[in-house]
Amino acid sequence: GQGNGSDLPHAFFAFLLLAPLLWMCLGALKSDPEVLSYPPRFFPVGNNFAKNWDNVLKQIDFWGMTVNTAVYAIGTTIPAMLVNALAGYAFARFRFRGKNVLFLLFLATMMIPGQVVLISMFVMVNNAGLSNTYSAVVLPMVGAFGIFLMRQFMEAVPNDLLEAAEIDGANGWQKLFRVTIPNVMPSITICTFLTLTNSFKMFDQNLALTGGLPQVIQNGAKINMTELLALNIYSTYNINKNWHGVAQAKAVIFFLLVAVLAIVQLTATRRKEVQQ
Repeated sequence: GQGNGSDLPHAFFAFLLLAPLLWMCLGALKSDPEVLSYPPRFFPVGNNFAKNWDNVLKQIDFWGMTVNTAVYAIGTTIPAMLVNALAGYAFARFRFRGKNVLFLLFLATMMIPGQVVLISMFVMVNNAGLSNTYSAVVLPMVGAFGIFLMRQFMEAVPNDLLEAAEIDGANGWQKLFRVTIPNVMPSITICTFLTLTNSFKMFDQNLALTGGLPQVIQNGAKINMTELLALNIYSTYNINKNWHGVAQAKAVIFFLLVAVLAIVQLTATRRKEVQQ
């Protein structure tokens, strides 16, 4: 009896976390009147998932945005990891004037919500002539929390190991790529998948800096070239007034993609920890 009672708070908070996901999945089964009904209907009257799914399949832009998001996520992750590794190594191993102050300033910027700096980011992107381009959403993602994480892991690499590599004739780049990085692979895995997952969930910057533009015509459909999945789902729900159920179906697909990434990250991280 005592064990069951102690599990009740955990079950309650687990339900609070899962309730929005459950409501989203139920919304994908509803027609538009049911989605907008008041008072809300918890269970759908009829099964409209086939109809909603059929509309998703017919939307050329959605699958285009899926590929677009994957390309963007990979294209963002590669330079971000390069910057994270180099900057983290510099903060961990190099001695230069003002290093601690610079790192404290960097930590301070991490405490500012991204939405607060969107106006400044928009002005900078617009003045640089990068509005409505891939660069407008890629560049702000390069270098963030990963720098802090990489620095902490790289500081834990024994100095004796680096000194031994230097005695063997290793230069600075070899000490980084052949000694330091192999010893911090768990942090590399975590940073990679965090950047990849955040890229898939990109919304605010995509909406504010590009709005999904520029727009082209493909197979008779209007395609927003820089529109990512989250913005596409938002546009489907708010612009297509009779496609609320379709937007919920898209959200279910979006959730499954992010969930797969999270599971792969967890598996890869544990495997790297065991190898270490």
